[in-house]
Amino acid sequence: MSKSEAEYTIQQVSEMLSIPIQKLRRWDEQGVLVASRTEGGHRRYPRDLIDRLTGTGGSPDGEKAIKELATVRKSLAEKRRIIQLLLESESRYRDLVETSHDLIWTTDAQGRFTYLNTAAHAIFGLAAKDLIGRCFFDFEADASHVSNRRFLATLKRHGEVKHYVTRLVTAKAQDRWIGINARVALDDNGAVLGIRGTARDITEEYQATRRIEHLALHDPLTDLPNRHSLQRRIESVLQADGIGALLFLDIDHFKYINDNFGHRTGDHLIVGAGSVLRDLARNVHGELFRLGGDEFAIHLPSALRKEAIEVAEKALDAVRRYRFQAADDKVISNLAASAGIALYPFHGADALALLSNVDIAMYQAKDLGRNRHMLFDQASESLRSTHRRIHWAKRLRDALDEDRLVLFHQPVVRLKDRKPVHYEILVRIRDENGGHILPGNFIELAESLGLIQEIDMRVVEKLIAYLRTSGQANKKLRYFVNLSRVSISDQAWIQQFMAMLRESGVNPNQLVFEITETAAMSEIDVTLTFIKRLKEMGCRFALDDFGAGFSSFYYLKRFDVDYLKIDGSFIRDLATDEGSRIFVRALNDVARGLDKQVIAEWVESPEALNLLLGMGTQFGQGYLFQRPVALQREAKPELDGRAAANAA
Repeated sequence: MSKSEAEYTIQQVSEMLSIPIQKLRRWDEQGVLVASRTEGGHRRYPRDLIDRLTGTGGSPDGEKAIKELATVRKSLAEKRRIIQLLLESESRYRDLVETSHDLIWTTDAQGRFTYLNTAAHAIFGLAAKDLIGRCFFDFEADASHVSNRRFLATLKRHGEVKHYVTRLVTAKAQDRWIGINARVALDDNGAVLGIRGTARDITEEYQATRRIEHLALHDPLTDLPNRHSLQRRIESVLQADGIGALLFLDIDHFKYINDNFGHRTGDHLIVGAGSVLRDLARNVHGELFRLGGDEFAIHLPSALRKEAIEVAEKALDAVRRYRFQAADDKVISNLAASAGIALYPFHGADALALLSNVDIAMYQAKDLGRNRHMLFDQASESLRSTHRRIHWAKRLRDALDEDRLVLFHQPVVRLKDRKPVHYEILVRIRDENGGHILPGNFIELAESLGLIQEIDMRVVEKLIAYLRTSGQANKKLRYFVNLSRVSISDQAWIQQFMAMLRESGVNPNQLVFEITETAAMSEIDVTLTFIKRLKEMGCRFALDDFGAGFSSFYYLKRFDVDYLKIDGSFIRDLATDEGSRIFVRALNDVARGLDKQVIAEWVESPEALNLLLGMGTQFGQGYLFQRPVALQREAKPELDGRAAANAA
């Protein structure tokens, strides 16, 4: 038999086995069913093998050959299935790795990259192929050198590091903060094969976190370290048993600038003053902080008394010399400041005590006339008074911020029939225990601390809210409200106050504003102007504590008030003191002659009531009729516009 007769062509085998020619070629390449090649490259299959597989040729083992072919086919199908699964798995893995935003990398035992996915370009600024053979720390920033060595030491010691953050510099000189997870790969004998891990560009997150931390420790207006930063700094130096000095500076009468030039100008002035003080602090090796408002602090590490006083004098002089260009080419000059000085650990062994005492020293400087500095003195006679001022400053501020002002009211009755015709509004502060603090305890301090304007505004807002929600608006009842002399002489406050009244929608005729005789006499022109402007809106006025100043008769005709409230000290002694009776009778006669209505305060006995009726007094107010009670409201008031913003 010739060689050609002992072989089958691929076409013949395809027909005999019913297998496509393409598959036979693959089997040949895969070694499943191998063919020989002719000189022309054509495939040839051994006749005896194909005959056995097809069961032809009269072979007695034909049935066995068929079984062998079935087994071969089955084995081949299983191999092909497994190969396909492996290929699909590898494809999925590669797709996930190459499309990941995270860097996936491996290194050899020396830390040189052996593989990186495409995220490498975003982190290093180079393609993955250009990084093979290099390592992470070829790109480290100088500042990260030491910590990166610690990272490698930790990795070798523990075999794994998670969430390690370092700073790299890309091939394009761009800063990158990255977070790394890494694990050491070992062989069966425990020898290091390399390192595998992931890395992520966390630059935005890192910078956002740093910004948040910066904002927590810095003043947003001036970017100076803030009070919290100062407290941490002081705690640190005290724990280290350090010595030094702390200065608090407060710009005198800064509220005047805000009120007359606007808060934007005030902010710009604070930034400018902060810049001047920053330069000063840098020159004396100190640290400047802004504590809020117009208050700054200078920390002088290692400074003693003499040096601290010298720096305080330089700081006050720098403020005096500062000139600020406001809007409309107006120059703000003649600024002044008050400064307090405390030395540590002598004036405070802990941060809270030191900060409290330097604050007290600053208030002492203000109490002594401002534009000066004071070293904290535990034995100072004014210390108790200053402590009280600081205590009430915080207490009043908290009461306003927490909306703990409460309105009470007391009726003004018509004496002839004791019928309530009006009400006086009285303010109280609800304390931490649910009790009420009377105004005599805080009004004078509120005036000196610059908080009375806010209290006055809040009281009127609350009354207006009550009138709108209780159904009392536009009725004949009038409500008397006390206003401080500080408020009515503040032009910015007056503008805000009148705008609030216009926007309230309440009938101004229901509002009667009380001004004490002492306040009216202290600034007559200011009082006259205020009364005129409010009366033009429809409001009414009462002169409170009338008679206490003994200059009333001369000036009374100048004040266009509707009511005179006779000072209670005369009414209280009316039944027993002839001088009081003569004076009250004269006041009634003058008031009738000027066509003004008289209200007697502190009416507490039937005897006083009868005497007042005999003198022709029209109205009275006092414990004989009713003690002050809380102003009832049907619903929580809702303010809108400017009133809502101020009440919040």
